[in-house]
Amino acid sequence: MDSAGAQEYYDSLAAQFAEWGVDFIKLDDVLYPPVQTAEIAAFSRAIDRSGRPMVLSLSPGKQLSTEHAESLRSHAQLWRISDDFWDEWPQVLEQFQRAARWAPFQRPGAWADADMLPFGRIGIRGHVGRDRLSRLTLEEQRTVMTLWCLLRSPLMFGGHLPDTPDDTLALLKRLDVLALREGQDAREIVRDGDLVIWSAHARGREYRALFWLGSEPRMLRAHVDDLGVKDPAVAECEDAWSGEAVPIDGGWVEVDVPAHGVRLLVFG
Repeated sequence: MDSAGAQEYYDSLAAQFAEWGVDFIKLDDVLYPPVQTAEIAAFSRAIDRSGRPMVLSLSPGKQLSTEHAESLRSHAQLWRISDDFWDEWPQVLEQFQRAARWAPFQRPGAWADADMLPFGRIGIRGHVGRDRLSRLTLEEQRTVMTLWCLLRSPLMFGGHLPDTPDDTLALLKRLDVLALREGQDAREIVRDGDLVIWSAHARGREYRALFWLGSEPRMLRAHVDDLGVKDPAVAECEDAWSGEAVPIDGGWVEVDVPAHGVRLLVFG
């Protein structure tokens, strides 16, 4: 925007995209510190002037501060909260603190985006790694799906669907988990070492996600008081992933959680 004719140039791009019938534009390399606020605003104006509604997605959100939330909402519909997300467990770990930071800022039509789901067959002619099936285990993929749904991040599948294993496809279709995308007040309520617990409610039901980030399986024990479940008389809850009943004994819930895994409990 320091160059003469910059707005007119952006206007010409948006006009061409509108003529082509484009619905979605990803504006890249505008969220590294410092955020390129003037460029984002100019492209947003160009879309408005084009006469065609087009979704504007911004990336990549390296070290993205929530101080920019109002400006981002004003100009875009999606903005990335991380650098490119790939199929490595350390990158999953990093997303937890970003999701916790941005979850309270989610609004309809203005979404913090945790990036694509690197599931199934990926890396086909890609710039990171060879052609491969995702290096994330099935339990790690379940953890990603749960966290993304709690955050209400856009869900964009980054793999080659025809070659995707059935057990991965099943993760994308679990309706009791996808219901979180209609939820409210999702937030992290416990972070203690490798234990992370999130709370949310959706469709009149209370959800509690018990994440275990450790490298060995663990039996987790939690009391309904600490989970914020108000009805002390409740006798059981349900695992949203398996549909199986989980007993509650004297207010205590005990669940076995795989390494890098999650149990998503539903009350009510």
